[in-house]
Amino acid sequence: MKKLKYIFIILMTLTGLIYIGFKKVNLNPNYTVGEPIDSLNHVVVYYNGGYNTIEGRNTIDGYDVGLKYQCVEYVKRYYLEYYNHKMPNTYGNAKDFYNSNFNDGDINSDRGLIQFTNPSQSKPKIGDLLVYSATIFNSAGHVAIVSNVTDNEIEIIQQNAGPFSASREKYALTFENEKLLIQEHWIG
Repeated sequence: MKKLKYIFIILMTLTGLIYIGFKKVNLNPNYTVGEPIDSLNHVVVYYNGGYNTIEGRNTIDGYDVGLKYQCVEYVKRYYLEYYNHKMPNTYGNAKDFYNSNFNDGDINSDRGLIQFTNPSQSKPKIGDLLVYSATIFNSAGHVAIVSNVTDNEIEIIQQNAGPFSASREKYALTFENEKLLIQEHWIG
């Protein structure tokens, strides 16, 4: 029984080390961390490698944009460079961009943006944010920008999607119970 306990501990330790390595090490030899891979309205998306790769903090004229090459950094940098919008609350993880205390169409005072629920009475627009909840493997959540909208789908652009994931993804946009439904929360 004691031998089984030690084998279990060794396996758990190895699993933990592999998980940490996957999240912090660049596993994709086709890109280097910090390399431009996409852009929306001339605001560049940079490759980040592993999910938790951090290359220091990015500040622009004293405004904290966030940790370099993370999803939050791209969203805040995009809003600053394209809309000249500084979010009142400069801190927080991606999941914190959505506040469940607000109703559909309320102002999210932490971000200085109108927040929408999912489903919503309103259709997403280019430039809106799509906020993903935290998961067991990503406690910070994720945030992306809506880059295109059609009658039945939205496209998002994102930074730090993972070592092999695309900077753009599409989601179905459906009409259900007199409301528009996408797969995650969004604010704009």
